[in-house]
Amino acid sequence: MTDSDMSRENPGMDADEADIDAPTVSLTDEQGRSLLCYVERSLEVEGKEYVLLMPVDNPIEIFAWEADEEDEDEETLIDIEDEEIDDIFPTARAVLAEHDLTLNRSALTLTASGELPAATEDDIITLDIGEDEANLDSEQFQLLANFYYEEQEYAVCTPLDPLLFFARMNSEGNPELLSPEEFQLMRSQLEDQLFDDLE
Repeated sequence: MTDSDMSRENPGMDADEADIDAPTVSLTDEQGRSLLCYVERSLEVEGKEYVLLMPVDNPIEIFAWEADEEDEDEETLIDIEDEEIDDIFPTARAVLAEHDLTLNRSALTLTASGELPAATEDDIITLDIGEDEANLDSEQFQLLANFYYEEQEYAVCTPLDPLLFFARMNSEGNPELLSPEEFQLMRSQLEDQLFDDLE
């Protein structure tokens, strides 16, 4: 998992203060799945309109528990591939349904519709996210549930920080997610204008 094509930074916004009246747009992936998002900010750079988007529903991550190589009594959480998510999705959906949450196979990220339970200290997990030790970022998740599928234990989590996407509005008025390369090229200009707007 990398955050090269998205920003998980919180530009002065509280996750509990999402503007319910904010306009919404739908991001679509190559498989035709959609993700309904609030438009948190709209920016114009070099004559093009860019938007900062936050999913309407709660983002969900599913990790697998794995024994720690250095300490067999300890377990760590590891990423899983999309193919594995396809296999475990029905089980994960049933588990979240017990918590009055509906798991959705939405674009870009899994999401859950419904009200999340209040986070407690015991539910908070801190993970190091990144491809190598030199570029690790710590991220906190709320653990929602654990479940087993074919003797493998999995954890269903939601990030505590808002999950944000930068997209460009096309000529038809639809958002297109920036590619990782385009995001890196535009990142400084987008973030400079974003923080200027907040001042």
